[in-house]
Amino acid sequence: MPPNGTDRFRDGMATRRAVLGDQHVDRMESRRNGFDGAFQDLITEAAWGHVWSRPEWSKRERSMVTIALLAALGHYEEMAMHIRATARTGATEADIREALLHVAIYAGVPTANHAIKIAKQALADVAAGKDE
Repeated sequence: MPPNGTDRFRDGMATRRAVLGDQHVDRMESRRNGFDGAFQDLITEAAWGHVWSRPEWSKRERSMVTIALLAALGHYEEMAMHIRATARTGATEADIREALLHVAIYAGVPTANHAIKIAKQALADVAAGKDE
């Protein structure tokens, strides 16, 4: 945590833990060093504190949008992480499927096809009790 942790940072860390789980966040925090520490602080405060902590959308809604955006941009590793996090956000397998159908129409069938392959594996991992 930055030495002068802001309320936004603290809110972000709480939201990050609620969505990704303590085990994941603890693992990422244990790996931080002088090179990526500032980046970790940035995403905790900006992504998790400024955006994910806003009350206008539920964590389920943010989860679906995030999965669709990551799939559309081809960021499949991050997408899989967010699919595994749906156990904590409340987004369902049906929600994920609908988000990826949107990806097919708006970002292309090949993009969605690959995202569906990754999503199926992530969902199988969740069903098998694997969080990572």
